[in-house]
Amino acid sequence: MRPCYVEENNMSFDLSVVASYWLVLLKGLALTLALTSGCAVLGSLLGFVISLLRMSPSRLVKTLTTLYVEFFRGTPLLIQLFWVFFCFPVVFRLPVPPYLSVIISLTLYMAAITCETFRGALKSISGEQHDACIALGLTPQVKIVHVIFPQALLRAIPPLLSNIISLFKESALISSVGVADLMYVGQSISNATAQPLEFLTTVGIIYFAVAFPMTRLVGVVESRFLRRFAY
Repeated sequence: MRPCYVEENNMSFDLSVVASYWLVLLKGLALTLALTSGCAVLGSLLGFVISLLRMSPSRLVKTLTTLYVEFFRGTPLLIQLFWVFFCFPVVFRLPVPPYLSVIISLTLYMAAITCETFRGALKSISGEQHDACIALGLTPQVKIVHVIFPQALLRAIPPLLSNIISLFKESALISSVGVADLMYVGQSISNATAQPLEFLTTVGIIYFAVAFPMTRLVGVVESRFLRRFAY
């Protein structure tokens, strides 16, 4: 009877192989940060507008905005991304490039999660502020832009930063539609080099290196800046 030999699979873990691909990984990180920051700004502005609409006396407006918020908060971002990428061209008969579909989906998602943040901040503004605006004869537009929005933004800064961190981590999903972000680049290199442990570990470290300081910043802002100026 011939002996049976089992070939051992000697797997190695060597992060030094990542050094040759640092520039490509940094380009992917730059795109991730650009998309995250841009969609965070657009989504926050849209979220503030939606928060005002949710406090509208019109029942129809409140119902529609509530459905929007609950839908985008209650469904996975990946499903939203796929829906925009695949369904928008069918519904609107217009081609939607991957980058545009990413911007649309991330902005709509950010608007939904920041809407509740701003709504809570708006409710914390005392009625005297509104009465003072009426006494001064300010128009609703001037009141919102120069009085309400600055105070709501100040009170919403800590949760807004937390929302941006969540958006940054969720942005790893955009690699599924072919956008060359950090996750996409890391996966592509790991597939090409057959070394997924090294490159996916590096990608995880990069995400942590960016998200962790931002997480600590939330605590600093909440304990110092917000307590000093908002209350």
